[in-house]
Amino acid sequence: MASSSPSTTSPTLAVPGHPHRRPSPLPSCYSPLAASSSPAVSSISASAAPKHKPRGLGLRCRAAEEGPAPARGEAPPKVMISGAPASGKGTQCQRIVEKYGLVHISTGDLLRAEVSSGTEIGKTAKEYMDSGKLVPDQVVTDMVVSRLSQPDVQERGWLLDGYPRSFSQAQSLESMKIRPDIFIVLEVPDDILIDRCVGRRLDPVTGKIYHVKNFPPENEEISARLITRSDDTFEKVKSRLETYKQNSEAILPTYSDLLNQIDGNRPAEVVFQEIDSLLQKTCGSTSANKLTKTNGKPPDSLDTSSKNEWRGIPTRLNNIPHSREIRQYFYDDVVQATKRAVEDKKTRLQININIPELNPEMDVYRIGTLMELVRELSLSFADDGKCVKVCVQGSMGQGAFAGIPLQLAGTRKILEFMDWGDYGAKGTFINIGAVGASEVDKEDDMFILIAPQNAVGNCIIDDMRAMTDAAGDRPVILVNPRLKDMPGSSGVMQTMGRDMRLKYAASFETCYSFRLLFYAGSFYPIMGALRMAYPNKYEIYRRVDEPNGKEKYVFIAEFTENPTPDDITGAFKGPKKEKEKASSGFWGFLSGIL
Repeated sequence: MASSSPSTTSPTLAVPGHPHRRPSPLPSCYSPLAASSSPAVSSISASAAPKHKPRGLGLRCRAAEEGPAPARGEAPPKVMISGAPASGKGTQCQRIVEKYGLVHISTGDLLRAEVSSGTEIGKTAKEYMDSGKLVPDQVVTDMVVSRLSQPDVQERGWLLDGYPRSFSQAQSLESMKIRPDIFIVLEVPDDILIDRCVGRRLDPVTGKIYHVKNFPPENEEISARLITRSDDTFEKVKSRLETYKQNSEAILPTYSDLLNQIDGNRPAEVVFQEIDSLLQKTCGSTSANKLTKTNGKPPDSLDTSSKNEWRGIPTRLNNIPHSREIRQYFYDDVVQATKRAVEDKKTRLQININIPELNPEMDVYRIGTLMELVRELSLSFADDGKCVKVCVQGSMGQGAFAGIPLQLAGTRKILEFMDWGDYGAKGTFINIGAVGASEVDKEDDMFILIAPQNAVGNCIIDDMRAMTDAAGDRPVILVNPRLKDMPGSSGVMQTMGRDMRLKYAASFETCYSFRLLFYAGSFYPIMGALRMAYPNKYEIYRRVDEPNGKEKYVFIAEFTENPTPDDITGAFKGPKKEKEKASSGFWGFLSGIL
């Protein structure tokens, strides 16, 4: 499976001098932007990018490859956004990207990608990070400038998140004529940001978390032994906010003529309306209309040819390991769909994503990819000030039957040691727990359960049901659950209460689903893909080889419900042969792992 599909030539979207750069994802649902004629962008390619031979595997979406030629004089938008931790900046970035298709660039994401990829710049940054020092401005600036030189950024425009953070960084960008069209700052009172952190208390005996105002201890005995965790002190939280303020004050003079301060202490929808209005005015109605798009299913008035121009699936999905661009594409796709479902007040959700690296039935399964997905999802909600409990089931059973599913072995340790961002999100807005009613604390806003699954002789559903009952109307999100009934310890199916268990498992609404489609009985070659991103329908794509050695995914059908293998076969055969139900041969598709 490590080899690619028959079309083996990989397109290149390399970062000069860095073979494994993590560009922002290129979801092919984004409409292409006109390439910029702006000196600020042109100068990046000409003079700012490191002069090394371009290398690396890249990801180009169909929309970007086949979009119209750029019109002269129509420069894509360039936006900077800043906001304190928990100011809601993450949600606003997500909405801006969804509507305008800008490339979202975060220095934290870029740094983590460099370090994990082992590039030269990543090794340099890691030395500073391991010693507890800040990564030098020049290293960060080189990394950002290199990313800004990429074709997708020049075509679609950029959204620079939390950068620059110092006067020298801002001046470096100015010297290279890299300047935004607008600088947005989200303002939220300190007391609101601080209160949720400094009021937290830990019971060292039980490990339970309390809040002095919102969730006080049950009695005086517990109250007497509560302690304040090191990250929850007023001084530490205040220090993080002061650091943010100092950074902001240092760069604001550089962008005073572009500054737009927005009250972030309002509903997310209201905040975005103001941001949207500013962007429409700043970018101009022509560019804005070209940029505005819908992530997911387009209006019904669009015909199939219109859908094909903006829909798309990343290519080279048989190349293992997946490139950073491909993984990030799916992370963002999942986050956007899940946040839309949560905003629509959905409380019981599940995510089913079975790209090769996330399919435990394949020998290329990577637990790190699953952990990265969970981190991206958790941080996106933490950026909005939500307290997220990330839950991994523990050992089940007793005696000789005690154990944990192989897929989850070691995940708790990985979560504990992962990098959770620059502002101490873990322990403040994100906490790690197990599955069960006792893990539900009053201050938790939502729960993300990592691959909950039954094991031979043991069932996790009872613990899950108790947890969801305790959670009430707070969202509970299952990531790649496997809740089918397993044989009991005696070797027979657990028939008692089976209907109730299956009914409970089915009560979780799918907010995102993706799986590849293959020939029957094989995992090669890829014939197509099935995707659903809330609130849209299930979409079927056919993979098509092109004469130039590339490939593309072409939209062919959609279904309101998860299509059956027969439905998928009918979609590939076309309406004239839809009634033929072949069960083998060319049309005998295996429609993914259910």
